[in-house]
Amino acid sequence: MNKIIAFFKLARWPNLVFFALTQWMFSFCIITPVFSERNITPNLHGYPLALIIVSYILAAAGGYIINDYFDLNIDLVNKPDKVMIDKFIPRRLAIIFHILFCLLSIAFGFYVDAVANTHFMGIALALYNLLLFVYSLSLKKRMLIGNVLIAFLLAWVIAIISIAESNQFIHAFIHPIVNTQRLLRYTILYAGFAFIINLIREVVKDMEDIEGDRHYGCNTMPISWGINATKVFVAVWLVVLTAILTLLQFYALQLRWWWFSLYCIVALIVPLISIFKKLAIAQTPKEYHRISSLIKLVMFTGILSMFFFRVYG
Repeated sequence: MNKIIAFFKLARWPNLVFFALTQWMFSFCIITPVFSERNITPNLHGYPLALIIVSYILAAAGGYIINDYFDLNIDLVNKPDKVMIDKFIPRRLAIIFHILFCLLSIAFGFYVDAVANTHFMGIALALYNLLLFVYSLSLKKRMLIGNVLIAFLLAWVIAIISIAESNQFIHAFIHPIVNTQRLLRYTILYAGFAFIINLIREVVKDMEDIEGDRHYGCNTMPISWGINATKVFVAVWLVVLTAILTLLQFYALQLRWWWFSLYCIVALIVPLISIFKKLAIAQTPKEYHRISSLIKLVMFTGILSMFFFRVYG
């Protein structure tokens, strides 16, 4: 395999594209329309927004690299055909790329703070990189803590775009010219969705990887609680998420957002019900991998639903 191809696989390039799309969609479909109502320019627009997106791509890529570095032996058991480090990418080179990506992402964050009237981007990226490193080093092996952290970090990718406008929010409370309540609702909605759906996926992935994790002393939920109890945990969160999305449709129908409601039913609620059914009968790593892939698809369709907020305003 070509080393360049191996590197992009190591950095999980489809996930990086997903992160970039998520942040761009949230800015374009949620943040910008609210500010444009009053002809106000968001702090993050143009090249500062592009730099923040690149910063989180670099941070995520560095996180994937260091995660695979620490999990090399486990991955040789769980997914030997997907191992890139040592086979195609030397360990030393992987560490160099990890450090380089982390430093660049933090530097871009502080640069954006200097040119875009934001105040937390550099510090936020430093903390984001640190948490990814700590997760890979130790928290991943601890029951639920690592799962919650990764779910939180995905929600962070969305919330940080709103946090970048914090000074605008403070000004709006004094001079109410921007609908901060609407922005807050949308931020909680999508950050909450990202948190729950990714928590579900992380636990399903632990069920898929149970053999390698058990062999190397990890204490994930399936190992500690057993598969059946873990399925109940995932099922509860699936029910919670499905219920929230169903309740959201009553609000959408009151506003006559017919196409939004239809999209949510077809692209989110029905697949979640399907995941629930598949989870109940799943037994093999291959079946859990299929469920994980379907959850990832729901994450993608959930992010695409932001487009309707741009259309309906």
